[in-house]
Amino acid sequence: MRNDPEVRQVVNTYALGLPRMPTAGRSGELLGRGTGSSLEFQEYREYLPGDDIRHVDWAAYARSDALVVRMYREEISPRTEILFDVSRSMTTGEGAKTHLTRQLTAVFAQLCGRIGGRPTLIALNDDRPLVPWGPEGVDRLESQPFDAVGNLAELLDAHAVPLKPQAVRIVISDFLFPHDPGSLIRRLASGASALWVIQLLTAWEADPTELGGRRLVDIEGGRSEERRVGKECRSRWSPYH
Repeated sequence: MRNDPEVRQVVNTYALGLPRMPTAGRSGELLGRGTGSSLEFQEYREYLPGDDIRHVDWAAYARSDALVVRMYREEISPRTEILFDVSRSMTTGEGAKTHLTRQLTAVFAQLCGRIGGRPTLIALNDDRPLVPWGPEGVDRLESQPFDAVGNLAELLDAHAVPLKPQAVRIVISDFLFPHDPGSLIRRLASGASALWVIQLLTAWEADPTELGGRRLVDIEGGRSEERRVGKECRSRWSPYH
């Protein structure tokens, strides 16, 4: 996907925004907004119990009889986790959702790499536990099958998703599986420095039309039900359920 023209155009046009707080560690190439131990002075602030006394400005104390500490900017390597849905429901829309999922994953991975980060790609498949990819995973996207029958909620329940603390967490899915949206978002956001959620839907999935009597088949589990898709069904429809 690196050579996809649309991916290259986006990567060459945009930059990945960082959260206000540092995302991980003190060993990167990107100058962050947190305070740490790099050589660039940021500001003074009043000394608080527990502060490292090595950061106390004793010269300022001698002049003003007030304890202050010198704050420095921290160099960080942003940790980015890209979770992308490879379940069967992502194959609807004549492959459009599948193609866009690959493109978006490649875009975010390369944008992260451009600011000194090392992105982690996590295909939400049926492996237990899931096996994360490094930046080289971008080259595996085109061959990644979209045939999983499980879903993100089940993976979280099984503790199969290897999430790291203080990461920028990006989730790409259609979210077309039974779940409580608020609970799922809270679980995904737990421990993250930022959470970005992208929902991909076909036009019909986003705004289903009335179809009358139909046999509805679960593309992932294979279950089927006879239902009438009318006004009542449409009014209860939510792309999150």
